[in-house]
Amino acid sequence: MLGRRRAHRPARPTPAVPAAAVAPAGCADPTGSGPADPTGAADPTGSSDAGAFAVPAAPAAPGHPALELHGVSRSYGGRRALDSVDLLLPRGRFLAVMGRSGSGKSTMLNCAAGLDRPTEGTVTIGGTNVAALGERDRTRLRRDRVGFVFQELNLLPALSVRENVALPLLLAEEHGRNRTRERDPLRCADRALALVGLEERAEARPAQLSGGQRQRVAVARALVTAPAVVLADEPTGALDPVTAHEVLDLLRRTVTAHGPAVLMVTHDPAAAAAADRTVFLAAGRITATLEHPSPAEVLRELARW
Repeated sequence: MLGRRRAHRPARPTPAVPAAAVAPAGCADPTGSGPADPTGAADPTGSSDAGAFAVPAAPAAPGHPALELHGVSRSYGGRRALDSVDLLLPRGRFLAVMGRSGSGKSTMLNCAAGLDRPTEGTVTIGGTNVAALGERDRTRLRRDRVGFVFQELNLLPALSVRENVALPLLLAEEHGRNRTRERDPLRCADRALALVGLEERAEARPAQLSGGQRQRVAVARALVTAPAVVLADEPTGALDPVTAHEVLDLLRRTVTAHGPAVLMVTHDPAAAAAADRTVFLAAGRITATLEHPSPAEVLRELARW
C-alpha cells in the first residue's frame, strides 16, 4: 500500500466462542468447511465453492483472499474519489477503514461490493474478477458471496425476524439459484439466528426488538449465505456505547469462529480498535495502516490529519 506506517502490538487473544449448533441439512455452513448439499453432489454450475450459491464464473477457492483491490481508482467528472488503492483482505480477518467525509470510504465500499465500477484497477471477491461479470452475475455474486450490514439495517417491518434473515436465500430460490431442494431457507435462518443468540426471537417483528437486537438480526442476515466477505457500513453509528461494544464483539467472534472476512467503515476509534488492522484514507489514498491498534493509537493517527 502507499505511504503506510505500521504499529505492531501483540496479537489479541482469541476470544472464547460458544460451540455453534450443527448446520441443518442443506444449509450453508458458515465455516465454509463443508458442502451446502448434504449429499456432496456437484453443483450443476460446475462450482465447488462450499456454502455459497455459485455464480457462473471462476468459483472461490481456498487459496484466494476474500477480497482484493488492486490499483483501484474511481473518478467522477474528472475528480478522483479513489486513487490507486491496493487492499488485500484474507478470510478470517477484520479490517476497519477510517477517514474524513469525502476521503473515499463510501466509494471504496461500493467498489468492493461490485456496486460501482472502478475507472482503473480490479476488484476480486473470493478469486472472482467482478469486472468480468455481467450485471446479472454481479448481482448473484453480491447475493451469494457478500454479506451487508448497514447503519440503517434495512430490515422489512412486515416480515418476521426469521423471514428477514432468510430473505437472501428466498430471493435466490425464487430466481432458481437454490442448488438443492433440501436447502431450506427458513432452517438456514434459524441457524444464523442461533449464531447471534436470537433464535428465541425468530417470530418477532423488527419493531419489537431493541436497537442492538435489530443490528444482530442484520448480522445474521449477512451470514446466512456463508459469504466470503461481510461489508459493514457504520454498523455501530446509531448505537449506544454498550450496545455498540456487543455488536463489535459479535463481528469479532464471527470472524474468529466462522471464517468470513469483515471490511468495516467507521468513524469510531473504539470500533476501529476492534479490528485486526485499520487503514486510513485521505483524498482517496491509503495514507497509514495500523496493525492491532488500540483506541489511543487510532486517536493519535487521526490527530495527524
